[in-house]
Amino acid sequence: MSQTTPLENHWMPFTPNRDFKARPRLTVKAAGMYYWSEAGTQLLDASAGLFCCAAGHCRPEITAAIQQQAQTLDYVPHFQSAHPLSFTLAEKLAKLLPTGLDRIFFTNSGSESIDTAIKIAIAYFQAKGQGARQRFISRERAYHGVNIGGTALGGMTNNRRIFGGVGLPQVAHLRHTWLAENKFTLGQPEQGKELAEDLQRFITLYGAENIAACFVEPIAGSTGVLVPPKGYLERLREICTQYGILLIFDEVITGFGRTGKAFAADSFGVTPDIITMAKALTNGAVPMGAVAVKRDIYDTIVNHAPEGVTEFFHGYTYSGHPLACAAAHATLDIYQQEKLFERASELSAYFLETVFNSLHDLPIITDIRGYGLLAGFDLAPTAQAGMRGAMLQKELFWSGMHLKTTGDAGIISPALIIEKTQIDQLCQLLRDVLKRF
Repeated sequence: MSQTTPLENHWMPFTPNRDFKARPRLTVKAAGMYYWSEAGTQLLDASAGLFCCAAGHCRPEITAAIQQQAQTLDYVPHFQSAHPLSFTLAEKLAKLLPTGLDRIFFTNSGSESIDTAIKIAIAYFQAKGQGARQRFISRERAYHGVNIGGTALGGMTNNRRIFGGVGLPQVAHLRHTWLAENKFTLGQPEQGKELAEDLQRFITLYGAENIAACFVEPIAGSTGVLVPPKGYLERLREICTQYGILLIFDEVITGFGRTGKAFAADSFGVTPDIITMAKALTNGAVPMGAVAVKRDIYDTIVNHAPEGVTEFFHGYTYSGHPLACAAAHATLDIYQQEKLFERASELSAYFLETVFNSLHDLPIITDIRGYGLLAGFDLAPTAQAGMRGAMLQKELFWSGMHLKTTGDAGIISPALIIEKTQIDQLCQLLRDVLKRF
């Protein structure tokens, strides 16, 4: 147990608490591409925290912006009052987003962004006189956060096992897009476009007039990086357009340069009706999320209400928090000034090839996938699924690396500032540790 930090009172999220507290892995400092443990060990951050710190850790520009804002205006509610930074941030985001998605609702996390998008979809169809559209389509192996709506949409078994019956009962799940014939494919797989026809089957089964929206992660991230097959997202867009169903992209992980462009919607050339985002919006420095919607959705909801009446009965105490807005402004400036999205695109081929060449021959590796600066690999499971991934995460920490694992999948998503030498270091260390298994 840690000699300096009391551990018993904190109930940790997504963590085997007894195991962690028996031998804690505490981090006390970060800078650039690295963390430092309580013991002083330097850890190469292979996952940008939790996909959050795309510009690297502890950027002084962001720190200064937060500090200045805290000294000027620490908090103001956004319920019928506001501060200028939230409006200028919305304008800045609108210029970054795909054309037409220029109405922004601020939240505090990806989970809140998803539940907000659910409510927006319901409110939109209510305003259009299509109130029967209450059903949602999601996907197996999807992760859409942990609030009630997002849990219902989610397709990861352990996240649903206890809570799946709570909340939204009318959710149908498309099949996931992982196919055995696409193993060890970097970039978009050739096989699997036909899986998008599952949406057509649900339309035939439930009726388009009862379906509000289809939620998808352009790349299914938390489950282990499932890259969409060629033509898959395009087909979903065609079907949604044909039947008047909203297509909602969860870009909480893929947003802000992870795919080599501002959003995966840009990388894949498919424009949804709504995009949810969070994580790298503030470089992880302050919790913040956002939902971007097409102008028609906003106008329909707002214009449906009588003049002077609140149009959308939803929001959070900390929506558009001044410190979060200051952090987001500084973060977006860094992305632009340092051309980090372009940098991610330029590094992608080297990154993916190095990951593949370093790991593909190891017997424990059963698949490798990737796109942009995002890669996933699968480990051959033990008798208890998920244990090998958990063991790997711990062994890497003690060996000098932070890596995100989900079950028996490892997920590599370094900050966009990573150098080629650090990619080499990351892959060599990962290979060395995996050879022990």
